[in-house]
Amino acid sequence: MSSTELPSVPPTGVLPEPVAVRVAEGERLRSVRVPGATLTVRYRPPAREGLPPAFYVHGLGGSSLNWSPLMALLDGVVDSEAVDLPGFGDSPPPDDGDYSITAHARAVIRCLEASARGPVHLFGNSLGGAVATRVAAVRPDLVRTLTLVSPALPELRVQRSAVPTGLLAVPGVALLFTRLTRGWTAEQRVRGVLNLCYGDPSKVTPEGFRHAVQEMERRQRLPYFWDAMARSARGLVSAYMLGGQQGLWRQAERVLAPTLLVYGGRDQLVGFRMAQRAARHFRSSRLVTLPDAGHVAMMEYPETVASAFRELLRDATAPADEGDTVQPDAQRDPGPSADTGGPTATTETTRG
Repeated sequence: MSSTELPSVPPTGVLPEPVAVRVAEGERLRSVRVPGATLTVRYRPPAREGLPPAFYVHGLGGSSLNWSPLMALLDGVVDSEAVDLPGFGDSPPPDDGDYSITAHARAVIRCLEASARGPVHLFGNSLGGAVATRVAAVRPDLVRTLTLVSPALPELRVQRSAVPTGLLAVPGVALLFTRLTRGWTAEQRVRGVLNLCYGDPSKVTPEGFRHAVQEMERRQRLPYFWDAMARSARGLVSAYMLGGQQGLWRQAERVLAPTLLVYGGRDQLVGFRMAQRAARHFRSSRLVTLPDAGHVAMMEYPETVASAFRELLRDATAPADEGDTVQPDAQRDPGPSADTGGPTATTETTRG
């Protein structure tokens, strides 16, 4: 999931047999070696030639699996690839042990350069949203559009439910928590993550829950997963402290690509109040707010997110009519989407 999964590493003898990384129907995996890291990339063979490329970046504790529902819905619209950041999913730790936002962004940039697929339609969730923001700011040549789902951008007043995520950055806390929760089962851990990440955890199907438990069991065997979590959390907190041109909000202002922002009203990790601030900082943005969604709207309401992206794609690729303008902060409420069955979403479009 795209949040604080808090696995311990019990003795090997009490663990189940390792489970292979799950590959959803229609997906494939490949390994990409870039300077300093080996990355696993999940992809869907394009439905037809000539589709524009899309690239997806998961959040803290997540993996490329988090994007499978959305990738399936965008099959035939874009040529999709999702990366496992170093130390997450099926990607081993980076060679230098650097889990900073800059290092994650560098890995994404090198992966895009290695594939020569850019410019791409870049997606990011949570920590992946911060990474994608930095990529779009420093390498505009690689990004055609930017879609951010609950991006982890600096907040002055952090929600109480997000405090444990920040505590991961404190040296020693990860080891302490590992000891205190050694007896937790994979099922208990998954339920905790779902309660934290979803606006309505009951939306997760029994099959989806079973898959999540299997993935948790697999991760509990990885000797480096907890370290990757703690160091990535530390890297995110460190990025929050940066000012000047390296500050994430300053970099958001530098993004040239048309941007779709998706925020959930029940998000316990990224404050819903940050939605309006993000809409002001990204110069060419549209904001979609989902009152009932949590932190991972692309998993909870993939149809609605897919519909919003298709609209962004249409507008980004359509020739602009001479004299056509969009008034800043124009609002429209499309109501329940007839073709998605999604929740009522409010959309605001701004132009810098």
